[in-house]
Amino acid sequence: MKTAAIPAVRVSPELRQAAEAVLEAGETLSGFVEDAVRRNVEFRSAQRAFIERGLASGAAARKSGKYVSAATVLGKLGRRLDKARKGRTAAP
Repeated sequence: MKTAAIPAVRVSPELRQAAEAVLEAGETLSGFVEDAVRRNVEFRSAQRAFIERGLASGAAARKSGKYVSAATVLGKLGRRLDKARKGRTAAP
C-alpha cells in the first residue's frame, strides 16, 4: 500500500517550539504529528460510536416504554464506586 501525505499545516512559532520541546528521544516532529492525527481519528471514531449507541438506546427505550430512573442508575454507580474504593484500599 502506498502512503499518503497529510497537508502541511501552518502554526505559530510558539506552537512549533512547544511541540519540539516535548519530543521524546529519537522522535521526529513528523512522527509526533502522525501520532496526534492517529489518536484523534481513534478518539473521534470512538466518540461517534458512543453517541450512536446512546441514540439507539434512547430510541429503544422510547419504543419499549421501559426506562431506568436516574436515581437507580446513580445508586448502582455509587455501589460500584464504593466497591472499587474498598478493593483499592484492601490491596497491599
